[in-house]
Amino acid sequence: MSHAGWMRTTPKLLESNTVVWRDLFSRAQLDALEKQCDALTLEAARLSSGKTNNIRSTGIAWLHRTPETEDLYLRMEAVVLKLNMDLFQADLTGMLPFQFARYAADGGGYFDWHSDYGRRADAPEQEPRKITLSLQLSDGADYDGCDLEIRTGHPVDVAPRERGTLVAFWSNALHRVTPITRGVRKSLVMWAAGPEFR
Repeated sequence: MSHAGWMRTTPKLLESNTVVWRDLFSRAQLDALEKQCDALTLEAARLSSGKTNNIRSTGIAWLHRTPETEDLYLRMEAVVLKLNMDLFQADLTGMLPFQFARYAADGGGYFDWHSDYGRRADAPEQEPRKITLSLQLSDGADYDGCDLEIRTGHPVDVAPRERGTLVAFWSNALHRVTPITRGVRKSLVMWAAGPEFR
């Protein structure tokens, strides 16, 4: 499967080295992906410990690897391979299940400062998340607040809000989603995993 046709753009670095990659998906592809995610049953987000607590208020659902999602997984694996070869150079072994996240003003959605790195308490055999990727499914004009902020260095990087923008950063970087005050923000969050950092 050739990926050269849709990798027409190149990733860019923000001031503190968060990676931003635009135009990896067409409008029709984003519409289809958003529709697929909207059909999923949402649950209250839990932390890797399995608990819900007051650092996060988000509805989530899992987009597992199935025949219907195989093309998306293959595309994202190609994206990760390119980013890893050019920028991250991490020891990776694969992608973990994708997470659809929905922040709504009527639910007071937010996610306070946290890191994604580490092993899950309910799956200790799973290798740690090493690279976090977030694909913006909403148009930035559809909501207020709800900015993804990444503290990979100084200053804090603020992710672009344009629909279809992919943001990638080290999973051990502190990041947050600020409280949403109007509308709904949807994103697809993905992780590339690998052996523990040495």
